[in-house]
Amino acid sequence: MIFIADYGAGNLRSVQKAFEYLGVKTVVSSDASLLVNFEKVLVPGVGAFGHAIRSFNASGFSEALFEHIDKGRKVLGICLGMQLFLTQSEERGTHKGLDFVPGKVVRFKSDSEKVPQIGWNSVAYSKESVLFEGIPDNSFFYFVHSFYCEPECEEDIAATTLFAGKNFCSAIEKNGIFALQFHPEKSSGVGLKVLENFAKC
Repeated sequence: MIFIADYGAGNLRSVQKAFEYLGVKTVVSSDASLLVNFEKVLVPGVGAFGHAIRSFNASGFSEALFEHIDKGRKVLGICLGMQLFLTQSEERGTHKGLDFVPGKVVRFKSDSEKVPQIGWNSVAYSKESVLFEGIPDNSFFYFVHSFYCEPECEEDIAATTLFAGKNFCSAIEKNGIFALQFHPEKSSGVGLKVLENFAKC
């Protein structure tokens, strides 16, 4: 069973429906104290970083997730949820993140392509990851974002994607911490396979 964190900034129902389709049981809750009962947590997210991290901290999820990771349990961040895992974000000022993955969140700069990136794009694997088992390299996934993650350590990067002249980090895997810039719940069969892989890992 997977705990889906409801901290007021998540596209919760579509993720929950994807897991239901896969036959994976989930609990959606805003009660951070329940995390102790789960081996796996999913952190979705849409919207602005500053508001999201304030809400995440105020709800008690930050402290609960630190304890969850310290116990060696797994977590998956999606889109804004991924960005919260980094050290800081430059979205509308400078905001401190959870710092699970050293690095920063920055905005695309492009004169040739329209920002935000909205639509399908290919994902190239940087290393073997349990999230992509059974999925061909350079498969297409669905993105909606203006900001992207820049991890400090290359070994934390599980996959990259080319947009606006930048080969940016589109997936992270680090000691049970998983994160995706794209939306697997909106990415058809390959996205469902990613969620299934997380549920089974």
